Amino acid sequence: MQAPNKETQIPDILAQLREKKFSIVNPRRKNGLILYKPYHAEFVGPGAVVGSEIDTDVVKVISVGNLSLVTPQTAKEKINAYLIRRQWVRLTKQITDNPTALQRAQVILNQFENWFDPQTTAQLPDEAFALLVGVLPQTIRKVRNAYIG
Repeated sequence: MQAPNKETQIPDILAQLREKKFSIVNPRRKNGLILYKPYHAEFVGPGAVVGSEIDTDVVKVISVGNLSLVTPQTAKEKINAYLIRRQWVRLTKQITDNPTALQRAQVILNQFENWFDPQTTAQLPDEAFALLVGVLPQTIRKVRNAYIG
């Protein structure tokens, strides 16, 4: 894979997505993107594809961790990146399968704290987590406040 780009700016990422450019979230770093789509959000974690035809409807992007995008050099790398993206989607679906909103909120926050760290997770907006697992932002806030209080 090509070396990571220098600081990838969020407006640049949106422009790349609209142009259907294909990148991979650097699999050697704890980083990722939360992609806001019209009615939900998706987390794109390390090793996963971002862009191409699947992300043309992104309306907002939040980077998580020290974001680094790389360009695949082979077809095999591209295929693997699609498979990893599918794994991230499946993991999120498993969280949304929890029957109650409070459980979904708790699990997504726990997962992000495990994937990254509590400080990184605390910096992400309630709205982003809510859109990832189909709950209201107030539900995320309630779970976060239970940790603090």
